[in-house]
Amino acid sequence: MTSTAQSSQPLQIAITTGEPAGIGPELTAQALGGAAAHWPGAQFVVLGDEGLLAERARAVGVDWATLTADGRRIRVQHTPLGAPAVAGKLNAANGRYVLDLLDRAIDGAVAGTFDAIVTAPLQKSAINDAGVPFTGHTEYLAERTHTAQVVMMLAGTGKRPLRVALATTHLPLKDVSATLSIEGILETLRIVDHDLRHHFGLPAPRILVTGLNPHAGENGYLGREEIEVITPALKLANDQGIDARGPYPADTLFQPRYLEEADCVLAMFHDQGLPVLKYATFGEGINVTLGLPIIRTSVDHGTALDLAGTGRADAGSLIAAMDTAVSMAQHRRAG
Repeated sequence: MTSTAQSSQPLQIAITTGEPAGIGPELTAQALGGAAAHWPGAQFVVLGDEGLLAERARAVGVDWATLTADGRRIRVQHTPLGAPAVAGKLNAANGRYVLDLLDRAIDGAVAGTFDAIVTAPLQKSAINDAGVPFTGHTEYLAERTHTAQVVMMLAGTGKRPLRVALATTHLPLKDVSATLSIEGILETLRIVDHDLRHHFGLPAPRILVTGLNPHAGENGYLGREEIEVITPALKLANDQGIDARGPYPADTLFQPRYLEEADCVLAMFHDQGLPVLKYATFGEGINVTLGLPIIRTSVDHGTALDLAGTGRADAGSLIAAMDTAVSMAQHRRAG
């Protein structure tokens, strides 16, 4: 297919509907029912059980059969449940069903069938209870695409969105310091810089980097990771043309006077950067996995079992994830 012909084809965006006992299926119906026309250059392929999707669509007042009837804007790739799903009640018999959805989306994206994938939330415990060791979407995507290092980045929406990337992801706090390395931080900065340029259209991204310790180590009196690991990594990144600055104390970095000059903040561990971002953007934020050979976005929240089937869950984060997936795919196609 020529590049001209390819550019005229609708983007194929896969949506995995996640944990069937959670809010993913109904949020998918709600997002597509209210906003599918917002993306005229995209076709959405929904991966999930057709009956489950129709049932949860009713909870949000969406006629699923009518919404998907012509198959032009939205089509369903039916995958049967492992067992009947009850809203709010986990069932390990559906753990492999959830992974099957994810595998189909990943395989399609790697093959070029899908231009991007958007993932609704899943329940890690249900997958582990099904006998499959599972840490999270980010690590699973890296393993399935044979990617040595990926970066988890959460982002808000708006004219100048707050973006926070992580040097480490789902680790116990006691393991963070030993995991950090000069090369690891340098590679993280390379990935963030590259993807902000090529998938977000930022020609010269500016990245602000936190320290690990209180007060960024206080010149070594509160820890030496800033001196021995983070600062040398920043020096190497700068030498490679990456505009990375710091390390800054995390308790003062998240202020408008700093953030207005930043395209992304790199935090050293999960609960250093994400509480700030989620406080500012929860319900409208997204999760993006950088460094993959494919595009993947997701919501910034969990399965919300207590809201499943009630119609009270807010689809704002999923809509934002879909919007970002389309935008990233457009940038990649244009590039």
